[in-house]
Parts: sequence; C-alpha cells; structure tokens
Amino acid sequence: MQTLTISNFYAKVLKRSFSLDFYVPDELAEDAYFLVFNDGQILDEVRIAQVLKEIEGAGLQAFAVGIHASDHRLQDYGVSGQPDYKNRGSLAGEYKHFLVVELYPFIKRIFRFEPTTTRSAIIGFSLSGLSALDIGWAHPELFSKVGVFSGSFWWRSRAFSPANPDAHRIMHDRLSRSFYKPGLKFWFQTGTDDESSDRNNNGIIDSIDDTQDVIRVLESLGYENGKDIAYLEIQGGRHEPSTWANALPNLIQWIFNQ
Repeated sequence: MQTLTISNFYAKVLKRSFSLDFYVPDELAEDAYFLVFNDGQILDEVRIAQVLKEIEGAGLQAFAVGIHASDHRLQDYGVSGQPDYKNRGSLAGEYKHFLVVELYPFIKRIFRFEPTTTRSAIIGFSLSGLSALDIGWAHPELFSKVGVFSGSFWWRSRAFSPANPDAHRIMHDRLSRSFYKPGLKFWFQTGTDDESSDRNNNGIIDSIDDTQDVIRVLESLGYENGKDIAYLEIQGGRHEPSTWANALPNLIQWIFNQ
C-alpha cells in the first residue's frame, strides 16, 4: 500500500483548496472497497494505514481517501440546507457538492477506479460524522454504508430549552421526515466518557442519547438494528482519536462483513 497526498485540491464550489490523503493498494483491484473519510487530517492518529495493511494481509483491499478539514470546518460540516441556530454548517451543502460532484469524479478518473456502491462507505468523526451521515443519506447511489464516530447529533436548529431538551435536533428531524432507502447500512460508535453533559437529566450522556435516538428514528423508517445498524459503545471511551483508533478495526470489519 502507498500513501499519496494532494495538498491543494481546489474546490470550485467553495473557492478554496483542500488537502487530500490517498491510501492506495499497490495493485488496485476493481472490486476494492472505497472508503471516504471526513476529517482526514486525523487518519494517522487513528492508525488507518496499519488497519488497511492488516486487511491487505488477509487478502482484502480497501482504497481510502482522507479529506482534511479546512479552517472553515464549522461551516463545511453539518446538515446540508439547514445551518444550526448559530448559523454553523452554513456551507454543508457546498461541501457535499464538492465531495460528490468534484472530488468523486476526479478520483474515478485519476485512479481509473470505478467504486461499487455496495462496497463504498463515507465516514466521519464528531461533527464530520454528522456530515458523513448527511452525505450518505443524500447519496445512497454512491455510498451504501455510513460510519460515525462520536457523532455531533446534538446539532440544533434552535437554542436549547429546558422545557423541551431534545427538540429541534436537525439530523433527527431530517431523518424523521424522510423514508426508507434500500441498501443503506449504518455503524455508530460512542464512548461512555465522550462528555459529561446530560441535558435531559435521564442519566445518559448526550453523545449516547443522541446517537441512540438517531438509531430509533432509523428503526422507525424500517431499518433493522443488528442487521442494517451496528452500534459500538466503548466503556471509558473518550471524544478523541485514541478512542476512535481502538474502534476503527471494528468499523472496517463491519464494512467487509456486510
């Protein structure tokens, strides 16, 4: 496996450049799995190269791209078309366009690789995990799997209100107004020490609560927990790359087993 870097890939829709890291098998097979990571700048910390080499050693292949977050991370990541109540995530739609309309065809052309939807996943961490679910949900024709580490599912359209602490969560609302999309599968990870906040005072931290509520919405649409949805909760897991590194092999194994 080799690692290639493009330090200034220009995104026309956003009028600025991104740094990209590509993790490419030495002999890229047409049936290789295709993994797109938001927050690609942390992939060394989560030991992606080591995990992919172990996969290769088992006779399997994955071609991964890590898109580094820019200085505009709080605007690029979010839910497309719906900024939060502080107007964060205002460029989520443009970021999605960049990834799907500009970057995806570039990868196909330069690497002469045609990703297979059933072997393609989009993955993110924290806020970029929210973005990954947004993009995967919008484009099931490109990605059949979504991986989210400690997702920022608290993202809200209105400020927190003690009278209704779980209202106005943007992703939950987006999903609940949608419908079952055949073929999509979801992997979620949380850590019991992701945070200490418990806004609804139910004894469960928000990171876990919000993720489990996303899972419940997906179940209400027809997805089966255990079949279409996987959930990994790490005891003592924190909202940081060291925990996500420990969880990454679980995600990769899940992707290859689907």
